[in-house]
This record gives sequence, C-alpha cells and structure tokens, in this order.
Amino acid sequence: MTASPGEEELSSWQIFLLFLRLGLTSFGGPAAHLGFFHDEFVKRRRWLSDSAYGEVVALCQLLPGPASSQVGLTIGFLRGHYRGAFAAWLGFTLPSALIMISFALGLSAWPEAGSGGWIHGLKLFVVAVVAQAVWQMGRTLCPDRPRIAMALLVAVSLLIIGETWMQILALAIAGAVGSVMQLGSSAASEPLQVPLQSRKPALFAVAFAILLLVSFLPQATGSLGWIAAEMYRAGALVFGGGHVVLPWLQEGFVASGAMAADTFLAGYGVAQAMPGPLFSFSGFLGGSQAGAIGGVVAVIAVFLPGTLLVFAGLPLWSWLREHRRARSALAGVNAGVVGLLLAALYDPVWTSAVHSALDLGLVLVLWLCLAVWRVPVWLLAPLSALSGVILLP
Repeated sequence: MTASPGEEELSSWQIFLLFLRLGLTSFGGPAAHLGFFHDEFVKRRRWLSDSAYGEVVALCQLLPGPASSQVGLTIGFLRGHYRGAFAAWLGFTLPSALIMISFALGLSAWPEAGSGGWIHGLKLFVVAVVAQAVWQMGRTLCPDRPRIAMALLVAVSLLIIGETWMQILALAIAGAVGSVMQLGSSAASEPLQVPLQSRKPALFAVAFAILLLVSFLPQATGSLGWIAAEMYRAGALVFGGGHVVLPWLQEGFVASGAMAADTFLAGYGVAQAMPGPLFSFSGFLGGSQAGAIGGVVAVIAVFLPGTLLVFAGLPLWSWLREHRRARSALAGVNAGVVGLLLAALYDPVWTSAVHSALDLGLVLVLWLCLAVWRVPVWLLAPLSALSGVILLP
C-alpha cells in the first residue's frame, strides 16, 4: 500500500490536520461531505482522479456503515497506510463527537434544560429532516415500481413488528428478492481504478463477524458493554449511513427504556446542525448513559465495524462490482433501507413530535425550507429551537 507514483506519503499529523479542518467545516450531511472530499482531494490536491474517487465512493456505498467517513478513511489509508486512515477518521470525527458528548454532559448536569419549547422545536425539525431524507433516498434508491413496493412492504412490516430482529430479517429478504429479480444489475463498465490492498483482509472480516456475534450477548442496560454492543450492532447493520441509523439506535435506546424519546430526538436534532459525520450522534447517546467515557466508547464502537469492512472489502472490490447477483442484492437492500427509514419517520419521529395543527404547520414550513428553499441545516436547527421557544408551550 503506497502513495501514488511521484507523490510522497504524508505524515499522520498532516493528514489529521487536513481532515480536522474538514471536520470543522463540512456541514450538510453525507452527500455534502462527498462533495467536500471531491473538491479537496480530486480538484484541489489531485490525490485521486475522478474515476479513482468514484471507485472509492462506490465501494463505501456498498458496505454498511457511514459512507462519507469510510471514504475519508480510505483516502487517509491511500496516503498514510493504517496510521493515515486513523488520522483521517479522528480528524473528521473529533469536532462533532466532542460537541455531542458535551451536549449530553450538559443535559445530565442540568436536566431541566431538556424540557421546554426549544426541545419541541428541535423534534419538529427532526420530522422535517427525516421526511426530506426519505424523499431524497426514495427517488434515488426506488426508481421503479418493484423497489417502491419493496420499500412500502418493509415499512409496513416494521410498523407491525418493530423489533431489531425484524429489521434484520426485512433487509435480508429485500436483498434476496433483489437478487432473484436482478434489480439494477447492469454490468459495470470500467475496470477497477484504485489499486488498494490491505494486509490479510480475512482477519478483518473475521474480527468484524466475531464482534458482531458478541454484540448480541446480553448486557446490563446502561453499562459500557451494553453501549458498545448497541453501537457496534448499529454500525454493522446500517446500509445507507446517515439518517438510516436512527431506527436502529431508537430501538436500542428508546424502546428499551434506557432513554426518553424526547431526549433522544433533541440530541438527534442538535446533531443535524453539527459539521462532520452524523454518526457522532452516538457520542450523545453514550454520554447520556455513562458520561464522557460512555460517549467515547459509543463513538469508537459505532465506527469500528465500517472500518473493519473497508479493510476487508478493498481487495474484494473488483469481484463485487462485477458480480451481478451482488449488485442486485444491494439494490434490494437499499430499497428496504428506504422502508426502514419510512417506518421510523412515523414511529418514533412523527408520533412523539406532532400533536397539533401548529406542529404540523411548523413541520411543513421546515420541510419547505429544506427541500425547496435549500436553507442549510446548521442554520435551520437553531432557528427551529428558537421557533419552539416563541410559538410552542
């Protein structure tokens, strides 16, 4: 694993500082992050060609986990081996993770701050954000009637049975159906452009699988082991990243009774206004349960499975991208992911936030701000909280 010919390998500190700047300024969610990365590493620094960058993005979209963070980690790996990968992840994640952990500690110290109109305003903001995510992902991942039907069936099944095992089963069935129906199975047109290799990829795959099995072992609710297990399981099973992690974490933290739905959605609302990866929301959840240590454990655990899969999947990318059944199964899983998020939009997001005509009106205005007027989320989140203070009891 070496840098491109004629280019010297960067130190881990240089990579960390570069990604720290991106972690402080990359607002807008995963799609925006990929745009920032393209501008920085393809256009400005010319570390990668357009085709090479496209290959990296395609691989990370194929794997579960936070796709934009996985892209950044891979770019760091290209420039500085495993240390470079760690430096890239740490720099990009650190700002938002520290803010979310601090927010959790603040709510724990002043619990009365966790109630009032500003919390309700953030909850309504989350309704609009998730509705917009469902709309955008649906248009991209469900372009035909079979996939629209699959998404709706997954949503209905999860609204009837919202347990974690049902989420896994529904996505597995969606993948099997997609493979049988050969959804989105057009042949890949270009050879692999990114010569990535990792040492002993089987070891990373085995480590991923063992940790996933361990995460299903019973743990005391609220303990560090329980936090790590919930986060690792969410990071390992979430396809699509970003907002798709919401129903997985809601099932673990709210449905189990470990956290009130209001607190959960308030933290999720604040996370929308943060730069960097949305998975840093895990720091809020872990910090609320077990303080700063819990926040750190949560952040590491939720990002770990996606990291292991990147290192395991790099040497297999050439085979995966050419395998028709694998691409078709992924298309089915992606359609199921839309259904997963649609079910979460109703319960808990809608049911815990929208209780009156005024609530509905504010949600519609917020959705128009996001979808039509393109108001950035980092600005809309505090405005939503302020609106809640002024307009809502």
